[in-house]
This record gives sequence, structure tokens and C-alpha cells, in this order.
Amino acid sequence: MSDRGDEGRGWREGRPSGDGARAESGEPRNWPPDPAEEAAARRPSGEPDEDSAAKIAELEDKWRRALADLDNYRKRTARMLDGERAEERARTSAAWLPVLDDLERALEHADADPATVIEGVRSVLGQAREVIARLGYRRRDDEGVPFDPALHEAVSTVADPEAADGTVVHVLRPGYGGERGQLRPAQVVVAKGHGDGRTS
Repeated sequence: MSDRGDEGRGWREGRPSGDGARAESGEPRNWPPDPAEEAAARRPSGEPDEDSAAKIAELEDKWRRALADLDNYRKRTARMLDGERAEERARTSAAWLPVLDDLERALEHADADPATVIEGVRSVLGQAREVIARLGYRRRDDEGVPFDPALHEAVSTVADPEAADGTVVHVLRPGYGGERGQLRPAQVVVAKGHGDGRTS
């Protein structure tokens, strides 16, 4: 009777018993506590757990490997470009060797008939033009065409009644260019209006 009476008094006085009493006193409802929760509570604020630390280490390893691969690729590309430049220089130089040979032979016969020497020089000149054209830069003779600042360099203008305004009337130095671009522009004289033919 006394035990039930005490329990009854507890309820009557507003004091919960059992789990309710533990909850009111601040004791955890789940008992025993979760070890993972205890470990997290003991870990200093901001310190990653073991899984996070492992992921961070893995990412750092991948990052270092990516940097090493990029550096190796850069070095490999530089070596490849150097090799391609050397091959291109050798190919271009080899294309000019026949021209050099013919020039040397022309000098060996410098005491021969002047007409023969002139013919030989013309032949070597044609050969040189053919070589540079094969390299992608053909010779441009642009007399009579409209002046184009992308292809021509105007040295002077002249009043020519027989030429349209802005037309190339004389090439002082030929240009060389083609699909690969402009090796050098042609130096030209351009018609400007109509007049007495004096250059400006």
C-alpha cells in the first residue's frame, strides 16, 4: 500500500517516474549510447572523420598524378614539335640543293659565251621559282590588277590616263604568297586618277 501510495503521490505532485523522469533529468532516451555518436562528440571541431580523410587523401593523390601527367604531356609535345621543325627545315633545305648545284656550275662556266651564261642563269631562276612555289609561295606578278593592301605595298602613285584609278601599273619587287599565306607583299606603283603621268 505504501509503495502504491508513494507512486500515486508522485503522479499527484506532478513528478513523472520511469523513462519520463530520466528524460526530464536530461538522461538520454537511447541507452547504451551509439559508439559512432560518442566518437563524433569526442572529435575536435573541424577535424574530418576517417572516411573523409581517406577521400581527401585519394583526391590529393589523383591531383598529383594529373599534374605529373600534364607535365609529361607538355615535355612530350615540346620534343615532338622540335622534331617536326627539324624535319621541316631539312626538307626545305633539301629542296634548294639542286638550285645551289646549278649556281655553282654556272660559276664554273663564267668564262663561256655570255649568252650561254645568261641562259643558264635564267634556267636556275626558273628552278628557284618552282621550288618556292612547291613550298606554297608562288611568285606574284600583279600588274593590271586592283591594289590590295593584303597583297601589295604601295611605294608610290602615278597619274596614268590608260589605267583605272587604284590599279597596279608597275611591280618594283614581286610578292610571294599562296594558300599558306603571304610570304611578302609585292612593292608596286599604283595609278591615281588621270593626269600628266608624274609620280607623287
